[in-house]
Amino acid sequence: MSLKALLAKPFAKRIYKSVQKWANNPIKTQEKVFKDLIVNATKTQFGKDHDFISINNYDDFVKRVPIRDYEALKPYVDRVVAGEEDILWKGKPLYFAKTSGTTSGAKYIPITADSMPNHVNAARNAILLYIHETGNSKFVDGKMIFLQGSPILKEENGVQLGRLSGIVAHYVPKYLQKNRLPSWETNCIEDWETKVDAIVEETLPEDMTIISGIPSWVQMYFERLQQKTDKKIGEIFKNFNLFIFGGVNYEPYRAKFENLIGRKVDSIELYPASEGFFAFQDKQGEKGMLLQLNSGMFYEFILADEFFNEKPKRITIKDVEVDKNYVIIISTNAGLWAYNIGDTVIFTSIKPYRVIVSGRIKHFISAFGEHVIGKEVEHALKEAVENTSIRINEFTVAPQINPKVGLPYHEWFIEFENEPEDISVLAKKIDDALQKQNSYYLDLITGKVLQPLKISLVSKNGFQNYMKSIGKLGGQNKIPRLANDRKIADALKSVIITK
Repeated sequence: MSLKALLAKPFAKRIYKSVQKWANNPIKTQEKVFKDLIVNATKTQFGKDHDFISINNYDDFVKRVPIRDYEALKPYVDRVVAGEEDILWKGKPLYFAKTSGTTSGAKYIPITADSMPNHVNAARNAILLYIHETGNSKFVDGKMIFLQGSPILKEENGVQLGRLSGIVAHYVPKYLQKNRLPSWETNCIEDWETKVDAIVEETLPEDMTIISGIPSWVQMYFERLQQKTDKKIGEIFKNFNLFIFGGVNYEPYRAKFENLIGRKVDSIELYPASEGFFAFQDKQGEKGMLLQLNSGMFYEFILADEFFNEKPKRITIKDVEVDKNYVIIISTNAGLWAYNIGDTVIFTSIKPYRVIVSGRIKHFISAFGEHVIGKEVEHALKEAVENTSIRINEFTVAPQINPKVGLPYHEWFIEFENEPEDISVLAKKIDDALQKQNSYYLDLITGKVLQPLKISLVSKNGFQNYMKSIGKLGGQNKIPRLANDRKIADALKSVIITK
């Protein structure tokens, strides 16, 4: 074992103790974060506009600061992008993380000198807590790959601009830089398919021990490796034993990955976003990710079922309950205030506070009042294919409101690695599992408002071709699990297999 691997263990122990200190004092930790945020932003334009100087407690904050999404915060962000200082946070941000998907085009999420370390340290701490728990540190001697966006940054009025993953690429610790792949030149390739092919060539001769990225795009990398070598990934990289992922639920991909790899490997789930690094998996045997309570972010939560009410109730972590679906609201040291990031989470534990991402508040199906969410469709599919040889590459779900024949239904678009013998049997298993989870959906089926779901087969690489067609192939982009309209469903018509 190298000196680096030996030193990783005491370092991991020190970080573990530091994390436990705030994780075991969650309410006080969040109260301190809240006070620090208010004090530091009192003299900003946002702080003046919302009378921060008079905020003495959380109730004062709720009265003065309404919940906003990006569109509502955009007038302030536009001033920051234009080069003004002290608008949302002290001074100017270090970076803008550029993302897409809003009605007004690109989003520019500020990252400040105060918030940047949280993006870096949370990912580091996730690995260190894994080392502390398992005692496994040998992987630090091997090569590590992080499938991410280009690190090339542009400048906007004196502030660097790029994708979050590209920004973070500039902060790889020196002790890991020799281990890190792909090379800078390969990482700068913009075209995703060209980039993956270059990564395959670079990594094939290396001793890869950690592979990290969004599962759908790591799957593409694995498939290219397998096509080139006709070997399982575990054979190509004999010491590969840790997969780090985020962005989507891994469970729908797990069976396919284990088949591609040829064996099981440990995994660590992360919950990063341009707005903040919210949580990471701190225990291999526990469900959920540890909410980052000491990282310059103050959290509020609203029950998802009440979110669209005129005045939904806002609560802090001290009032959340396990197994309830909440919209997550954040205020941060990057200058986001009572900001709706669009995600929903469910607490799996409150000692300590652990969450799973259950979906997007805009990504649901409730065309008939059923309010089916991402977590439910993922769980239903997982339950239906358990103990079978069926493997799924990708899927999404949409309502079919006006079918040519019969009652409306939910249409599942699934790309199979190996198709089941009888699609109708699988469809029934999924539908039964969904009915067990969602009583509204059950009532609509039994009440003959909806007919059971139907599966449409998507051709091999169909989802990749769709993402390519809309300019979102690779990087941090991912297919929504479900939508309340037919926009994606209609776009997939060209890749549907008709039988």
